[in-house]
Amino acid sequence: MPESVTRKRVLLLSRMLTQGGSERQLTLMALNLDRRRYDVRVGVMIDNGIRADDLRAAGIPISVYPIRKLVSPGTLRQGWALKCYIEREKIDLVHSFDVPMNAIGLPFARMSRGAVILSSQRAHRELSDGIYRRLLRFSDRLVAGTVVNCDFVRRHLIEDEGVAPGRIHLCYNGLDLSALAPSRARPAAFGPAETVVGVVCALRPEKGLETLFEGFAHVAAEFPAARLAFVGGGPMREPLTQMARERGLADRVDFTGETKEVARMLAGIDIFVLPSRSEALSNSLMEAMAMGCFAIASRVGGNPELVTDGETGLLFERDRPEDLARALRQALRNPDWRRDLARAGERRMRTEFPVERAAQRMSEIYELFLGNRA
Repeated sequence: MPESVTRKRVLLLSRMLTQGGSERQLTLMALNLDRRRYDVRVGVMIDNGIRADDLRAAGIPISVYPIRKLVSPGTLRQGWALKCYIEREKIDLVHSFDVPMNAIGLPFARMSRGAVILSSQRAHRELSDGIYRRLLRFSDRLVAGTVVNCDFVRRHLIEDEGVAPGRIHLCYNGLDLSALAPSRARPAAFGPAETVVGVVCALRPEKGLETLFEGFAHVAAEFPAARLAFVGGGPMREPLTQMARERGLADRVDFTGETKEVARMLAGIDIFVLPSRSEALSNSLMEAMAMGCFAIASRVGGNPELVTDGETGLLFERDRPEDLARALRQALRNPDWRRDLARAGERRMRTEFPVERAAQRMSEIYELFLGNRA
């Protein structure tokens, strides 16, 4: 059968294409879905971000629907434009990757004729405020299915949100291993240190970054050759900077800002700590483990699906800096043991979570809905 007949047109939706985890996974799926089977397009509300250039360089078209408010005449116009685009381009399947598109874009997409509509849930819904959570529950009833990125979120939707198990489809995040070559080269953005404890993430309150700072502060005097690094941007940068000044640790804490060169920064981190209060399946934790960093993570969400305590890293109780300090002491006092566990974590990431495997799984989900279409 000719390619033009067999290829299915798939539209992936996200609010924007910045450094966030949902945007990263959308980009990886767009680039790695089989082009012989799928004609992939992307739709966004805001046409900027570090991922957009990668998509356009690969020849993936991006359509823009500049929605700025939840309710406004402009929202209605742009939502209708999305609906018309789906019909005009004969899109077979629409898949939203984040909360704004689930809540605002999918109801308009559902009005189109013929397209299969899928949503994603990639975080605990406690992170969505009241109106958005109600809209997400409404979209649960509109879509043909919801894709989740870890078993924790699957159970959350069933137990807390009342979504039928058969409507939920699990696809773990994938890693672009070609961009994650293990290295321990220290980037110039970090100050001189024997060991760097750090994190790469958006500096937001739900990441529990005060716990990381306090845990490090507990062990700083015992390990004077260690320093702390926060890689990323966000509203917590200034409070953390102030904490470092007040505790007399400003000269041992680095803030590098947001970067597209995640692998280069991870190469300089020996002990990667993810202290999140809420988490689904963390891209940054996966990437850190694939890069050979020793992983310490809070025992929340999907973190235990990646870190097996004492085998591929360590887990600690969230919001408990004293528990984190114990894990840090164990890792800092036993570098050979730490490196052995880091290697085990690296092997697991490279074996179980390559992007090719994730793209194949996503394709299987799509074919559940598209398989019978001409």
